[in-house]
Amino acid sequence: MSNEIMRRRLITTVPLVALGAGSIGFYTMLNRMETGKFDPHDIGNPTVGKRLPDFSLPGFDGPGFTSAELVAEAAKNGPVVLNFFASWCIPCANEAPVMLALAKDNVRLWGISYKDHPTPLRSFFAQGGNPFARVGMDSGRTAIDFGLFGVPETFIVDRHGMIAWHLAGPLDADAVNQNLLPKLASL
Repeated sequence: MSNEIMRRRLITTVPLVALGAGSIGFYTMLNRMETGKFDPHDIGNPTVGKRLPDFSLPGFDGPGFTSAELVAEAAKNGPVVLNFFASWCIPCANEAPVMLALAKDNVRLWGISYKDHPTPLRSFFAQGGNPFARVGMDSGRTAIDFGLFGVPETFIVDRHGMIAWHLAGPLDADAVNQNLLPKLASL
């Protein structure tokens, strides 16, 4: 067989294989959407299903906290919602009313301020309120241990100190009602 024939076969075969692979991926996504197993916000954080990473953070206008204290709180009183946020983060500001509503509904919220400073953080809380029972200040190391892609990101820590759920991006009413609250209720 000549090189010309081989090249023509390759040129016609490669797009067909790519189309087939894309079709299988699209079918899988549609099937998961139909069964309710597809979450477009799930970016596959590697910490979900694993033990909470060890950390010790200084506090913002009060005591900081450690991973051991967070686990103890979850073991004693039930799951804790842990939110990474920053005063300079516009989606975090948009998420603030949702976080305040959760706090009013007695959801245990602890916050980690990512690469922030106390002065702008005070202004942030003065404008939108502080929904967190505890706020730790992270220089970036803890975020790395959690596999953060950016802020805001939210985690649920269960009674056993395991990360049970994760959302990359701001919480909104849909994410709270369809994902966060049902997950908290199941724990």
